[in-house]
Amino acid sequence: MIHFLEKKYVEKDSIEKRDYQINLANQAVDENCIIVLPTGLGKTAIALNVIAEYLAKGTGGILFLAPTRVLVNQHYEFLQKNLTLDDISLITGEDTIQKRTKLWGNSVICATPEIARNDFARGIISPDQFVLVIFDEVHRTVGDYAYSGIAQYFENSTARIVGMTATLPSEKQKATEILTKLKIASVAERTEDSPDVKPYTQETDTQWVNVELPNELKTIQTLLKSALDQRYDALRENGIKLAQQQSLSALLRIRQFVLNQNRRSAKPLFTAIRIHYALNMLEVHGITPFLKFCDRAQSKKGIGVKELFEVDPNFTQALVLAKKAQTQGIEHSKIPKLKEILDTVPGKALIFTSYRDSVDLIYNKLIEMGVSAGILIGKAGETGLKQKKQIETVQKFRDGIFQVLVATRVGEEGLDIAEVNQVIFYDNVPSSIRFIQRRGRTGRKDTGKLVVLIAKNTIDETYYWIGKRKITASKEMGKKMTKFLEKNQDSQSQKTGLDAFL
Repeated sequence: MIHFLEKKYVEKDSIEKRDYQINLANQAVDENCIIVLPTGLGKTAIALNVIAEYLAKGTGGILFLAPTRVLVNQHYEFLQKNLTLDDISLITGEDTIQKRTKLWGNSVICATPEIARNDFARGIISPDQFVLVIFDEVHRTVGDYAYSGIAQYFENSTARIVGMTATLPSEKQKATEILTKLKIASVAERTEDSPDVKPYTQETDTQWVNVELPNELKTIQTLLKSALDQRYDALRENGIKLAQQQSLSALLRIRQFVLNQNRRSAKPLFTAIRIHYALNMLEVHGITPFLKFCDRAQSKKGIGVKELFEVDPNFTQALVLAKKAQTQGIEHSKIPKLKEILDTVPGKALIFTSYRDSVDLIYNKLIEMGVSAGILIGKAGETGLKQKKQIETVQKFRDGIFQVLVATRVGEEGLDIAEVNQVIFYDNVPSSIRFIQRRGRTGRKDTGKLVVLIAKNTIDETYYWIGKRKITASKEMGKKMTKFLEKNQDSQSQKTGLDAFL
């Protein structure tokens, strides 16, 4: 028998009563807190519990932030459905200043962080008007992301701060930055194995599927690697110390040093960076995304572009062969494998890939193969989807108008489509957060299936091992941060949270 939550301001018989949700909510009411809970287990329901508590106090407004319009709209609809309250507003950058000024006066506001930060800066809103601020996908509170700017406005505020995420970053520096910026006092964490959570979890069957690159791609790959080797040799001859293993991130780190102190290395460095990107596009995504990347890189000009695209024999030959392969309809061995995988599991499927060119390729090939599909991408650029269109696309997927949704990162966070039977990673990601976010889109109401495509002898394999290491590290981060916070509080008991650290 299902028991429902009975709480003032919560609709009767609307929210299932779960002990772990109530316990996590109580902790968040008592102190600034980050809630770490696997996807699909009701972080929004926990937020609802906390919101209801603060509504009952009746002392100020509540701000619920989420990084995308799709997710903000999802939260807004959830609160509208489950709160006995009329003045709940949804605020995004598509609203005029005049309209926003009026909406900011409501009791509960769901907003995207960029527009909230901008309206704080404009003086349209003040931190004093809020008693509770919820940061969904709180792992984004690093660097110069809008969450960081909003956190600054609440440095001297008494408002309760609650963060929610499926996983903390695997890097201690980033995790500490989040705790510091938001003045967090505790980390409230549950995993799939927690006794009070286990009855509500579904299994996710994970499969790693290896594919061989077509011979045409292997030939192009060899030419690109030869061009890359020449640049590494030139950099070493110029006195740049580089590890034996080639690394794009290592090259990116030395850009400023080369520009300031070793200008003769600029041409080999910047051409090497372009070759790395081009090689990754070819290995992971296929011929058309590779050629589109090259077109953009060539049109931007810059240091070494002419030499790379017009003079380098290896790179120019790689382009000739890629264009020939494209005319023959050759793309990537992942494409036919996709159809094979989709045919094995009936129902809805989500395909994640990191680049828009790759989204277009996958979508077009699926349509050619008779698969009903849709696209979910961000709003930036001429080809982007406006926020309203993103919401419409998600709703069409929910309604079954198409069976497969091909998405970039905009679909990774918080997308709640209960009937997704299968998630496919077209590309692997060297990020524990993104891996866990993607995986969490399946296995919500029934056993889910996750398939990760890996092209042999490519960057896919490198990212596989990096990702595994980071996932292991992220699983331990909650415990490490809890110990850090407890130690902090024990040493300076007169202060709370990270006050001593600050």
